[in-house]
Amino acid sequence: MVDEARRSFFRRLFCEVVQNATTAFRAGQEEQKHTEDVDQFFESYESSYALTLCYPDDILLETARREGIPCEGRERIDIVKDLFQRKGEV
Repeated sequence: MVDEARRSFFRRLFCEVVQNATTAFRAGQEEQKHTEDVDQFFESYESSYALTLCYPDDILLETARREGIPCEGRERIDIVKDLFQRKGEV
């Protein structure tokens, strides 16, 4: 004899687990795509000109230090990339 209440519970639980896993997988795909886009944007100074070369050094370095991003001995493009990833904007 099959307990229909138990069967129904496990069926709903299974569907919920699959739905949550699918949602998390899609979110991971979107995050990976975003990461790839950011990496591609910061591949060179030419592709990231608007953020890496337009801002005066003093403003960039002051903003980075205020955000706790290390600046000494680092390329400008790496500092801007860190700022962008931390804030989503410069």
